[in-house]
Amino acid sequence: MLKKKCDINIAQTIDLAQQMIKLAQTGYEQREDPGCGVMYGILLDSGYRLLDLAQKEKYAHIQKGWWENSIKKETI
Repeated sequence: MLKKKCDINIAQTIDLAQQMIKLAQTGYEQREDPGCGVMYGILLDSGYRLLDLAQKEKYAHIQKGWWENSIKKETI
């Protein structure tokens, strides 16, 4: 269980980015016009970019020893 607010925010950002990616993939498959395709394409790209940034920030926290100090019996 994360205790530090900054680590909780990063974990929530990773979850949000994963939800964005999932919604974009589903939406793109179910789209009915090109405008939706553009919207879901942007959502997918944004989700992947956000996920990459959040994972890099998580790794930076791990390297600094912050993330590990914030976890109780949870794997990284």
